[in-house]
Amino acid sequence: MSTRCKTAVLLLPLAVALMAAAPAEPVQPRCEDIASIGTATMAEDGTLTLRIRSLPPGPIGEGVFHYAPNDANYQDVLSHITGGVKAGETKPVRPWC
Repeated sequence: MSTRCKTAVLLLPLAVALMAAAPAEPVQPRCEDIASIGTATMAEDGTLTLRIRSLPPGPIGEGVFHYAPNDANYQDVLSHITGGVKAGETKPVRPWC
């Protein structure tokens, strides 16, 4: 048996084992491990503008959301931004897990 044939015989089981061990679906990162899904910017009047995107494996989506200081969800969104945000600043937005 030639060296080339011997190599092929030895590598074939390894290739089959690797294919069997490969995950059928891509591994999705845990929500807690994702640092940012977008940004939050605070305007001079306190309005928060969030530019965020969806996470895989679902459909890809992006959106821009505005929260004025008198919005019912304003405090919840503001408290979600790590370290807070001041007028003129832009900070990363972590996912809601």
